[in-house]
Amino acid sequence: MKISATLIAFNEERKIPRAIESLRCCDEIVVIDSGSTDRTVEVAAKLGARVVESPWRGFAGQKNYASEQASNDWVLSIDADEALSEALEAEIWQLKKSGPTCDAYTMPRLAQYLGRWILHSGWYPDRKVRLFDRRKSFWVGDFVHESVQVNGTTGHLKFNLLHFTCDSLTEHLKTMDAYTTLAAQEIVSERRAVGYRHLLLDPAWTFFNTYVLKRGFLDGHEGLAIAYMAAMYNFLKYAKARNMS
Repeated sequence: MKISATLIAFNEERKIPRAIESLRCCDEIVVIDSGSTDRTVEVAAKLGARVVESPWRGFAGQKNYASEQASNDWVLSIDADEALSEALEAEIWQLKKSGPTCDAYTMPRLAQYLGRWILHSGWYPDRKVRLFDRRKSFWVGDFVHESVQVNGTTGHLKFNLLHFTCDSLTEHLKTMDAYTTLAAQEIVSERRAVGYRHLLLDPAWTFFNTYVLKRGFLDGHEGLAIAYMAAMYNFLKYAKARNMS
């Protein structure tokens, strides 16, 4: 079982070293760069990755292109702000030794937000398919929240993929601005009606669901920030969609 690791990148010189250095269990590392203006390409190549420069195709399109560039049929796809935990790396080594019994594998994703590991707020275990046989799996999702569709069996790995999200609220706000625009474009493309219920009730419900029902209060003031930002995300995507219509 040989595995190709794939990453998509744009101006990730600060984060990508951690991601690449965690992929020792992979037989090659392929980075698809969509026009970085910082040292992403240089840094990735210096760390042993094969860098392919290619125009942006959207999240799913870019990740499918990355799978196509891999030398092996088994693909481990992570983002530049992610890294394998040592336990997950050891688990994948063992899987390579014993051989796969499924066509794809999920792994729990543990996020760090404002310097704190988040165990509630609906953020954990947040299982994602990231290790898959590209002959039976592909990425879907035209705008945001892309995911792997598997035409076969799916197994589950035990240990965590680490996700290093926002180090500051300023960074979170900047990211949210970009993602709510994409989410709004998706709403408009699907011709979904947006009413005052979406603008008033959905954000309030999102806050209550995240902070209370999903026990975000156990994540300290970071959990409060997550709940508030989630509510704002819902408001902004619907407000932008109304403005685009």
